Amino acid sequence: MTTPLWTPSTDRIANARLTAYQHWLQDKHQLSFADYASLHRWSVENPESFWASIWDFCGVKAQKNCERVLDHGATFPTCGEPAAQWFPGAKLNFAENLLRRRDDKTAIVGLLENGQRRTLSYAKLYTQVEQLAHTLREQGVQAGDRVAGFMPNIPETVVAMLATTSIGAIWSSCSPDFGFQGVMDRFAQIQPKVLFAIDGYFYNGKTLDTRERVAEIAASLESIEQVIVTSVTTERADISTIDKAQHFRDALSSSPTPLRFEALPFDHPLYIMYSSGTTGTPKCIVHSAGGTLLQHLKEHQLHTDLGADDVLFYFTTCGWMMWNWLVSGLASECTLVLFDGSPFAQRGKLLLDAIDQEGISVFGTSAKFIASLEKAGHKPKETHQLDTLKAILSTGSPLSHESFEYIYRDFKEDVCLSSISGGTDIISCFVLGNPTLPVYKGQIQCIGLGMAVEIWNDEGQSVTEEKGELVCTKPFPCCPIGFWNDEDGSRFHKAYFAQFDNLWAHGDYGEITPQGGMVIHGRSDAVLNPGGVRIGTAEIYRQVEKVDAVLESIVIGQNWDDDVRVVLFVVLREGIELNDELVQTIKSTIRQNTTPRHVPAKVLQVPDIPRTISGKIVELAVRNVVHGEPVKNTDALANPEALDYFRSLPQLAR
Repeated sequence: MTTPLWTPSTDRIANARLTAYQHWLQDKHQLSFADYASLHRWSVENPESFWASIWDFCGVKAQKNCERVLDHGATFPTCGEPAAQWFPGAKLNFAENLLRRRDDKTAIVGLLENGQRRTLSYAKLYTQVEQLAHTLREQGVQAGDRVAGFMPNIPETVVAMLATTSIGAIWSSCSPDFGFQGVMDRFAQIQPKVLFAIDGYFYNGKTLDTRERVAEIAASLESIEQVIVTSVTTERADISTIDKAQHFRDALSSSPTPLRFEALPFDHPLYIMYSSGTTGTPKCIVHSAGGTLLQHLKEHQLHTDLGADDVLFYFTTCGWMMWNWLVSGLASECTLVLFDGSPFAQRGKLLLDAIDQEGISVFGTSAKFIASLEKAGHKPKETHQLDTLKAILSTGSPLSHESFEYIYRDFKEDVCLSSISGGTDIISCFVLGNPTLPVYKGQIQCIGLGMAVEIWNDEGQSVTEEKGELVCTKPFPCCPIGFWNDEDGSRFHKAYFAQFDNLWAHGDYGEITPQGGMVIHGRSDAVLNPGGVRIGTAEIYRQVEKVDAVLESIVIGQNWDDDVRVVLFVVLREGIELNDELVQTIKSTIRQNTTPRHVPAKVLQVPDIPRTISGKIVELAVRNVVHGEPVKNTDALANPEALDYFRSLPQLAR
């Protein structure tokens, strides 16, 4: 029998918001459930009743409610007409729900790697959103316009997003470590009217100036009418070289009109997120205001046990969906702790110190960070108090068995360690934590309420205790509206519904355990995932092609030290041998136009690259060979003998 690493106490279960929700269901609707499995079963079999209960229990603020919860509930978008429509007739505003509290309680603590600390109360946050929204309206921003953020994880970014969404404009962001081409691959598709940017940022002990890149981005996006620049590394940066620029402080109107929250449909676009760009330019994933809000409220309050007394931290950049997930914590009236910089600053001590200094109760990070702490010899339970810490969240890549053991041995014994998994595609989770359930080594605790998640084998059968494709069999509110600039929905359909008819195929390879938990064995496609950050291979290829000596290349993620490292294989021009100088040229070319995480850990020369008969390179086949795993259907390859070049390479054993 599998022994849990942690079991919640009787008091912990009794005081959990998930327990309060079940009491509420009993009182309001005479519904009672013997265990979580039966509650989950009810939630997916009765989606109208369940999602209506989340709306009511979590107190969604709507300017117009509706009597119906779901029309055409059996059909995913692009899988038939008509498709599922959630809360038709409802009118709400996302920002209004995050700004429901307006007193002197601390809403945001902003920390920088260099030690800078700032705070914003809920009242001050509301005032700044009001001031900035006034300016955006004066600049002609309307519902449906796009506003982009080339921003770090600082309070101004949250203010900009809330001001944008209060108007009904659509927010989209990426982090400032993206190179020019990476930004253009994203923002050029959505044509933003306003760009929020910074003068620079701090990372790993360095001060990085971004003004030249901001000027280039602003000049290259013809749709930009205004650039609003926050000074991060200086008191008041010189922004004279950036066309149409003004300082963030100057954009805060001194005499604003009262903040007006536009009442919009449940499925009004809120965010545009980006796929990893595996097969070309990143796909622009459009998420709805109502779906995002409802799902985040459910995940925060029921699965994370988040409330007004909590302090929520998640290490993330503004180019990752965990930033969007984090800031939604304002709707539960907690305090957010933002951090921008390297998570490994001071060998990770900076973030550990923040737990005690800020009273963090929910600490979110990556599997890589946890593994790095262990390897660095950190034993936080001996060096820190950690009295306020009740939950640790981990995502980005599967959390190893060793890391589970490390948390309970060297971090804190009484803590709910919740590995969570979902992604940009749904701006939330399919599987995640549960404050009332035990934690088992290597397992994600449960499938999310309202999410009809199953594992399907190659025969299209639902299985347990067997590896297969993670699918969702019924529509859910946070399903994307679609892709931007995908008028007929064909690209959206191909991404999620081509594998199984009217079923969401997520691209994760997983397994449901006897305890009702989930083990994610990895991505079932070729997306790279170093440090928990999804990277598309095409983004790397586009840069390698600029190196004249390289004829072609293929990149994979190699499992290494409880993480994934990027390995690039190159075919060079005749007579050229790979040397240190050329490796450095390749790496610097990639770094200049993408991010540090795109830079391969290893660059190796090979004489040929395997391809399908139709000419497509086969990343998954190469990855399987590198890991000593079998390659299915080599008959589909034009040159299967090329796979031999990737077997048992000594350079990949160290």
